[in-house]
Parts: sequence; C-alpha cells; structure tokens
Amino acid sequence: MIELRNCEKRFGAHTVLNGINLRFDAGSVTAVLGPNGSGKTTLMKTILGLVRPDKGEVLMDGKPVIGKNIQQTAQYRNAIGYMPQIARFQDNLTARELIAMIRDLRESTAGTREEELCERFNLTEHIDKSLKNLSGGTRQKVNAVLAFMFSPQILMLDEPTAGLDPISASIFKDLVLAERESGRTILLTSHIMSEVHELADTIVFLLEGNVYFQGTPSELLAKAGESTLERAIARLLSNSAPTISASV
Repeated sequence: MIELRNCEKRFGAHTVLNGINLRFDAGSVTAVLGPNGSGKTTLMKTILGLVRPDKGEVLMDGKPVIGKNIQQTAQYRNAIGYMPQIARFQDNLTARELIAMIRDLRESTAGTREEELCERFNLTEHIDKSLKNLSGGTRQKVNAVLAFMFSPQILMLDEPTAGLDPISASIFKDLVLAERESGRTILLTSHIMSEVHELADTIVFLLEGNVYFQGTPSELLAKAGESTLERAIARLLSNSAPTISASV
C-alpha cells in the first residue's frame, strides 16, 4: 500500500502538487488522469522517488520511504516495476543483453520471470536482435518484460499499451489483471479511456495540483451524467476552467 500525506511540490512560484492526500491499496489498479499541467507527471515521479516533495511524505505500508535513509529508499525503489511510455536504451544492445544488464543492476536474489514473459509476448525470435533493429511495438514489449520480470509489489505503468498491436495489448491487460489478483499495487496512466474502464478499480483525476475527483469509473460516469469515460472526462474539463487542455 502506497500513501501520500499532504504532499506539496513547487517549482518557483508555481505549485504543482497542492497538499495531495492519496492512498493506493494493494490488489487494485488506480488510473491517474488529468490535463496537461495538472501535476500528473510530478505525482508519478514523487511516488517513484525521482522528485522529493517540499512538504509531506510518501509511505509504503505505513513507513516513510523517501528521505535521508538511503538504504530504505533503495529498498523501496527495488519494490517498484516501472514501465515508461518511451524507454531509452543503448541501441547497440540486444534485448537479451538489456534484460541481463537490468537483472544484474537490481542484484535480485529472487527468481525472475523474463523467460515466461518473453514467451507470452512472442519475443523469443527477437531476443538476440539489437534494439535499434526492433520496431517500436517490440521495444514496448521488452519494456513490459523489464517492468514485470521481478514480480514487484508496485507497478507504475505510463501509457503502457502505446505502440502495442491489439493482440499484444490484450496480453498486456491480462497480465495487469493477473498481477492485481496477486495483490500488487498498480498505478496506470493512459489516454485510452476504454483501457482505463477495463483495468481501473479507481480513477484519480488531477486538476491544477489538486485531486478533483477520486472514485470508481461508475461513480465518475454518474457524477458527469455521461455514458462513456471519454465523455465524462470531457465534461469534467468543460466544467472546470476554459483554459485547460483536454489531454488526459
């Protein structure tokens, strides 16, 4: 379980997170949505430990994890599997070499799942090809393997199906649902509202550094009086400020 208590982050005179209080439970998928400039990226980076809040704290199972205790922070980060929208790796490495390098860097004593995941995503025939020779979708599959291979307690998934073909996207979503059933804490960002509706137990909608909505997809639909999440999000935005971009 991840908890943010009164987290505030400012960049100069601009408040990006305004006293955020959120809890992400184990065994659930939370979709973090919001327009451009809402604080979504800063929130995700704060949970990852890449941004330190000016005020407040991040806790895992009730214990602070971002602070002066370097060992404790390292243990927390080792509990995270992160899948960015676009991963940047050395193009001259093969997929196999990259997976081995990440495994060595993590120094994990537990078994890893790369063989199972490579087979699931049909990566076996591409495993010894240089990354520069792989398509964007195939690179994204490699990215998925890296995020899931250590069976982390926390999964952070940023636009995870971007570039995936329909079959691979379905395989990925089945994997997310299986990890949820295994008790993982999963955070997801996505522009695909059908994906959010399919996967998310809870939606957190940020607006100007504040939590504008938190609840289930059904509760969001009811609040907005709409039949689809895409229309519900559009209604939230149209009912807020006229200057807000409609990108989530």
